[in-house]
Amino acid sequence: MELQYPIQRRKSKAVKIGDVIIGGGFPVAIQSMTTTDTRDVQATVAQVNQLFDAGCDIVRLSVLNHDAANRLKEIRQQIDKPLVADIHFQYKLALKAIDAGFDKIRINPGNIGAEWKVREVTKAAKDAGVPIRIGVNSGSLPKDLLEKYGHDDPEAFAEAALREIAVLEDMDFTDIVISVKSTNTKTAFWAYHLLAQHCEYPLHVGITEAGTLDTGTVKSSVGIGAILLTGIGDTIRVSLSADPIHEIRVAKQILTACALKNDGVEVIACPTCGRCQIDMIPLAESIEKKTRNIKTPLKVAVMGCAVNGPGEAAAADVGIAGGEGKGILIKKGEIVKRMSEAELEQTLLDEIEAMTGEKTDR
Repeated sequence: MELQYPIQRRKSKAVKIGDVIIGGGFPVAIQSMTTTDTRDVQATVAQVNQLFDAGCDIVRLSVLNHDAANRLKEIRQQIDKPLVADIHFQYKLALKAIDAGFDKIRINPGNIGAEWKVREVTKAAKDAGVPIRIGVNSGSLPKDLLEKYGHDDPEAFAEAALREIAVLEDMDFTDIVISVKSTNTKTAFWAYHLLAQHCEYPLHVGITEAGTLDTGTVKSSVGIGAILLTGIGDTIRVSLSADPIHEIRVAKQILTACALKNDGVEVIACPTCGRCQIDMIPLAESIEKKTRNIKTPLKVAVMGCAVNGPGEAAAADVGIAGGEGKGILIKKGEIVKRMSEAELEQTLLDEIEAMTGEKTDR
């Protein structure tokens, strides 16, 4: 693969999911998925709202059976933001989700059954203006492709996705989003690149079954981040074996690190070394926690020594640097105040509130 600098985002078709547009150059959207039993309407609505409040753009719900599908209208009535129904095997569940007013359905045409069933779902989706996400992952590769390529060959993922795309295109349906998620970051990276060369549909990027909070965060950051930095990706999900609220936090950090998201506070902090003369780590953690709900874009530096601290802090919008019980506040590259170490946190939080017009979580 030949890369050119600067790397431009891949041009993709725009697809509307409720009031969110993915692809077409629009901002990369963050997705997550509920862990509640969809049949429990109250618990599901509560979790959906928590995810949206945390910064999620699109939330997916699992539709396990007809009892779950029969609750979708009630859930829809209480949520006015983008909802996706995750459907497998039973085509009538997809029809119920579309009838309930869900904004997108996720299916694999290959496991829905006979062609007439796929056609019925596709017609209903087209009539309602509901997009379909084709989801290919490590556990859903067709048997013939597994025999041909094995589990970790990106060719298998790309070929499976293109095969499913052809089914929908043959039915004159092109309102499509695609994912090719592997648990192997290298496989996922190349699968997305292969697929990107053969279609213009928006791509939903993720590393499936990434793992627990710690290991899954690292694996997802490496995989999703690498793909995004090469210009590929229109929407992402961080798949963690943890409370899904963490998926949103990590996704936002990945987008910020890839320079694809610039709202909210980004705290940069030195890793500390023997030169550090203040209790810097808990200070940085506290600043990050207390500014988590600020929406205004702001780069904040928390530095702990006189070698790199002032210079690094000068590169941020506002920052502090300290040493031997003393500290300075730096704003737009200029030292604006000197203080004791004990005053560093309070001074920085006051300045953040003054610059953003928003309250920090004291």
